[in-house]
Amino acid sequence: MNYKGKKVAILGYGIEGADTEKYMKKQGAVITILDKKLDKKYLKGLENFDVIVRSAGVYRYLPEIVQAEHAGVKVTSAIKIFFENCPGKIIGVTGTKGKGTTSTLISEILKADKRKVYLAGNIGKPYLELLPQLKKNSIVVLELSSFQLIDMDVSPDIAVVLNITSDHLNWHKDVEEYISAKRNIVKHQAPSDFAVVNADYEISKSFAGETKGKVVLFSKSQFTNGCFVESGDLTYMKDDKKIVLGKSHWLLLRGEHNLENVTAAVTVAIALGIDEEIIKKVVFAFAGLEHRLELVGSFGGISFYNDSFATGPQPTVAAIRSFEEPETLILGGSDKNLDFTELGQIISKKKNVQGIVLIGDVAEKIKTALKDANYKGKLIEMGKKSMDKIVQEAFSATPKGGVVLLSPAAASFDMFKDYKDRGNKFKSAVEDLKNG
Repeated sequence: MNYKGKKVAILGYGIEGADTEKYMKKQGAVITILDKKLDKKYLKGLENFDVIVRSAGVYRYLPEIVQAEHAGVKVTSAIKIFFENCPGKIIGVTGTKGKGTTSTLISEILKADKRKVYLAGNIGKPYLELLPQLKKNSIVVLELSSFQLIDMDVSPDIAVVLNITSDHLNWHKDVEEYISAKRNIVKHQAPSDFAVVNADYEISKSFAGETKGKVVLFSKSQFTNGCFVESGDLTYMKDDKKIVLGKSHWLLLRGEHNLENVTAAVTVAIALGIDEEIIKKVVFAFAGLEHRLELVGSFGGISFYNDSFATGPQPTVAAIRSFEEPETLILGGSDKNLDFTELGQIISKKKNVQGIVLIGDVAEKIKTALKDANYKGKLIEMGKKSMDKIVQEAFSATPKGGVVLLSPAAASFDMFKDYKDRGNKFKSAVEDLKNG
């Protein structure tokens, strides 16, 4: 679309909104920034614009947006504009969790193979800013959320579907809408495209029936000998392809869920014809992302792990299952209308979770789930105290040889700016503890 002279409303002015503003200025559009932080009535008069560019955090089907669309206003988003104008190949990764780790690992493998690769979006560069640099041989790896996918009518050349459970039910009207949004990653593919789909989850596996592209199913069971077996080789199997990656305990990523992310990345790399020696070199050098089961350090015989990115029960379950050592778990935060029943049951069965520090708005909700599941460990209620005090309490409750794990299973906005702020404050508190 030619935006020159068009009256363009940019809804939401975070990183994506600022990226859109720069792009639209170059296109010669007449720009208006609308953000609820700047004006509570920011949605008033949307029908007076030619184009609305929705930032990902703004719900697509707000009544005011739908009304403007019915009045003839074109509604789009930064990610849709990027897809429409990208000359190269796009690898899109979605899932309830693991998107960032998988996207980054795919990017690192492609980089090692000397491909012209760009990691963009939520964990990389702003994507519209990238457009002038891209050529036909460029490959862009994108982490795609349900917020971005909800109204997509185009899909990536290679779509990677990880675990799909439920999340963001404070944004989506229900779980069906959340899953439906995710399906758009494969729904509009061409026969020449690839859908790399996790076969270990029924919902994810169902996406295979939604695409016209070539379906490649993957499963963590393709790796023999498990993730952390101390003897034997970690071996990837796919059809007639066998890659012996090496001693399994060399894998730096902790947790079975990360094995799913590695499997997805390796499957994409094989589909792109990348040499197995390059794949092996990158996989075993990759230590993961900040705030995702990140080892912060050890003090007094206790290890501290920062998993602040776990903003729902499912990634917290994965984190808990990554350890056999005695664990003290820091749980809680702001409410996303999530159900903690299963989390409570799993924690109760995991005998090494000996203590739980409860924080934030959902502490009472989590406490109820734990009590209903007959959890026998120690419960320490900290409310909204400082992270220094929270870490000190967790440290005091943990025996030598144990682990303090920040994996909150909840959003951060009741006490922190975001999950990064929460994770950074945890890391600072651990450092302060070590320094006395």
